[in-house]
Amino acid sequence: MVKHLHEQGHEVTVASMSRSPEETAECQGIKEYCHAFFLTEINENVQNIRMVLRLLSKDPLSMGYFYSNEMASDVKQLLHDKKFDFIMVFSSSAAQYVEHVTDTPKMLDYCDMDSQKWLAYVDYKRWPISMGYALEGKKLEADEKRLAKKFDLGSGATDFEVETLEEFNTGIATGYFPNGVDSDFFKPVDVDYKKNSICFVGRMDYYPNEVCIINFCHDVLPIIREKYSDVTFKVIGAAPTKEVLDLNAIDGVEVTGTVDDIRKHAQSCEVMVAPLMIARGTQNKILEGMAMVIPVVSSHLAARGVDAEVGEHILAATTNEEYAEEIMSIFADGNKRDQISKAGRERVLSHHNWKRGMEMMDECIDRTIKEFNKKGAV
Repeated sequence: MVKHLHEQGHEVTVASMSRSPEETAECQGIKEYCHAFFLTEINENVQNIRMVLRLLSKDPLSMGYFYSNEMASDVKQLLHDKKFDFIMVFSSSAAQYVEHVTDTPKMLDYCDMDSQKWLAYVDYKRWPISMGYALEGKKLEADEKRLAKKFDLGSGATDFEVETLEEFNTGIATGYFPNGVDSDFFKPVDVDYKKNSICFVGRMDYYPNEVCIINFCHDVLPIIREKYSDVTFKVIGAAPTKEVLDLNAIDGVEVTGTVDDIRKHAQSCEVMVAPLMIARGTQNKILEGMAMVIPVVSSHLAARGVDAEVGEHILAATTNEEYAEEIMSIFADGNKRDQISKAGRERVLSHHNWKRGMEMMDECIDRTIKEFNKKGAV
């Protein structure tokens, strides 16, 4: 997004935060596309204290975690020193830094609606932890509604997010622009896939990934193994939790942890799965699988975040039996595998390329400015 705006001739100033020296180092590549770049490295202990201080207030814990005195000072100074033409905020938790600004067009990109993720966690966490997620989700939803009225347009990553935003009935304009995928990088490589093999790709300390993979191993794999006794399942991704590592004890399951090249590992498998029970926004792992010409079997919920037709570009399921059936249909029919996988890449190239996504972002920016000018006219 920043690169696109830079290439359009805009002077882009970025203010953001990182959580570690490693993340700080990884962020440096964005500098060449920025007129100015302000990066605040936060201390986890300090941020946790900020969250605790909000426990008994109406403020969401998320607002505490993502608040930094240093970043607030940087933004305040920037707004004092320069008159910006446009302000874009990524995620509701960052809106607190500019919510008071009234003399500049502002767009709040909710991306995948954080409040709805916390509320979705409630069904998968035990009491009293579930109560904590419910409280945080409701507090954040209330704050997202409040913040929306302070911006000229609210955007999301999919039309699903826009539906949620419009259900808030805040009266602000809405729009969305999809994620793109680097299809020059995520493309077929010269690796033969192993028959009757499945993979999952994702960071494995992320709770939605963890819970769906544990469920898949215990509830779906046994169904498939009844017909395909040699079925294997490769879990590819960094930072696996102990619960995920324990899955290595299941026959045919391999948890890789961090790998040097995700593409080679993923494309050595016949099918990719994304059986997410908690999913908002666009799952990049699905787009990357489609771009690599791997047939993807996703949950119907996760498939909503991808601009693709179920049954044509991607397969989808809800129950354990449906997942097993869709996966086994790929094992049994090489022609179907070729058809779904090739159609999937074509769909990524046509509907999830960055050019199209950035054109849609430009439209959201133009609408934001128009909405701001309309207010001025009134």
